[in-house]
Amino acid sequence: MRVAGDGVNEGGVSITTPIDPQGDNKDNVYLFPSMLDHYQIHLTRMLESEQYGEAKELLRFLLQCQGEDERHYEEWNSLLTWLDMAFPEGGSGDDGTGYALSAPEREPSEETIRAELLSPPEQDETYINQVLYIMQNHPMIDQQMLALERAAYIEAEEVDATIVNWLVTKQVHPVVQFKALQCLRKRGATGSLTMERLDEQVQLEMEETPLSLDDFPSQIIQILERVERIAEVDDPTLPHFARELWKESLQFLYGTTAYKWMLRDDEGTVDCFAAALHLTLLLTVYGSANDDDIRDTYGITESLRFQYEQACRALRQVAVLQPPGQDEPQP
Repeated sequence: MRVAGDGVNEGGVSITTPIDPQGDNKDNVYLFPSMLDHYQIHLTRMLESEQYGEAKELLRFLLQCQGEDERHYEEWNSLLTWLDMAFPEGGSGDDGTGYALSAPEREPSEETIRAELLSPPEQDETYINQVLYIMQNHPMIDQQMLALERAAYIEAEEVDATIVNWLVTKQVHPVVQFKALQCLRKRGATGSLTMERLDEQVQLEMEETPLSLDDFPSQIIQILERVERIAEVDDPTLPHFARELWKESLQFLYGTTAYKWMLRDDEGTVDCFAAALHLTLLLTVYGSANDDDIRDTYGITESLRFQYEQACRALRQVAVLQPPGQDEPQP
């Protein structure tokens, strides 16, 4: 049996035995948890920089390793199958056509990506089809989001109709739905769109989709500001985490009944959602929170108790649906 990962020799000294994913004789390889995490991170970086050929090799290596959870093998096999289908010509991201979605070998900065999106090298049918295919079919949410950023700058009229049809006919993760709505607004799309979000039928005006936190109505900002003021007293780092948590929550809840409730112009609504956000924040950052203290701080009386619990339930729903590895989504 061979092991890839961190071990301990007889003297208690840590040793590391990395296994080359492209090496031979990979049967009976076992991964320590630390090396599994290393390979998962490395795989994500390969996909982000669209080094699809290297990603395929790593996936084949991981599939030959022993002793992992069955769900890991299912995820790796699904991703490998998709890569083989989408990029059969060695998986370089070029697909033999010469129209790569991304060229940089190193992980590009956000500014570099956006600059490339504004002026992609080619916008012929091959490029457009590749972007739209990844948008609709890639098994990783981050890649779907990147494709939607690219789609915002494609100069083809049919893109709007493709995105709208995808949103109204397919089950799309709420985070990706919101990114698609932002894409449509950036493309100048207007009019009503009826779609399913969090098991609700919602009607949205595409031109009203917020592109940043500042674009949301004032009631939404008031909820966050109230939490930031109170949380800062206990921990000056909490306002940052509160802002990121609120951004994530808004991406999920935008357009739903809970979101419409936030827009009510009364202090009780602000109190209830601010208290729910603060409670969720403490549970997320510290793993525990005192519900009684939170309700006292935000003035949640018995008459507001039911509304407060409903707000907590809405934010908990976001936590349950949060995709693995999704860091700090940006509205």
